[in-house]
Amino acid sequence: MNRALIDIEQVQNFIKEHADRVIILDASIDKVGQKLDNNNLELIPNSHFFDIENAFSDKAINLPHTMVDASTFENEARKLGINEDSIILLYDRWGVYSSPRAWWMFKYMGFDQVYVINGGLPAWKSADLPTVDSYAAVEQTGNFIAKPNSEWIIKIDELKELVGEADVHITDARSAGRFSGAAPEPRPGLKSGHIPGSKNIPFDQVLDGAYFRSNEQIAPLYADKSFSSGQNIFTCGSGITASILALGAYELGYPHIRVYDGSWSEWGSDPDTIVDQNI
Repeated sequence: MNRALIDIEQVQNFIKEHADRVIILDASIDKVGQKLDNNNLELIPNSHFFDIENAFSDKAINLPHTMVDASTFENEARKLGINEDSIILLYDRWGVYSSPRAWWMFKYMGFDQVYVINGGLPAWKSADLPTVDSYAAVEQTGNFIAKPNSEWIIKIDELKELVGEADVHITDARSAGRFSGAAPEPRPGLKSGHIPGSKNIPFDQVLDGAYFRSNEQIAPLYADKSFSSGQNIFTCGSGITASILALGAYELGYPHIRVYDGSWSEWGSDPDTIVDQNI
């Protein structure tokens, strides 16, 4: 498959045809201002927890959700029983929110057999499929090997050098108000506005409730923001919703997709960065 989004029927086919290779991961995190109910878990059976906030975030850096190094990622992935030939099916309990971040992390680490369940847990429940209230035990340590590919990520020093280049296309997933600077940032101490030259696709525009919209529906949103040449860089508040836009670009077939890992949490707090409030 050359697409990352899969529906419930495809999920069931994967489980039926590749039961010994399928790894199902719940990649849920809380939203800003909204908490998940972790006391009354509903999960897809045989799920393991992909812990974006802790095991897969670099706690040595004072930024949310920062990507861990390859060795840490490899070790944590092995603890989840992931092998080199595994097929990873990702979901989150919101529908589609943080699962694309986990997808991007695996792509950055050189793993291709990774998919996002469109609609996540709500889609599973809508199909009247059973749920469980606890994560499955990992039977044995996997043999996953991390092979970082820097073409999937961009960090602040490189981005500072690229801002303003004609073949660099930066798209911000934050709300229009935050992008323009009219609305306050939810994290204290950050500048208002956006990276100069960037454009805006609020991430919820590519979603329809719990589901990712069709390619036909999202294509017009990307038409003057992502291109077949140059670099397509996606940013947001902390690297989560930027990954939603990156997934959309991947579904549409755009090349050279990169996520700015630090996103506005880093850019907006760096005293040396320039911000723009023109739209």
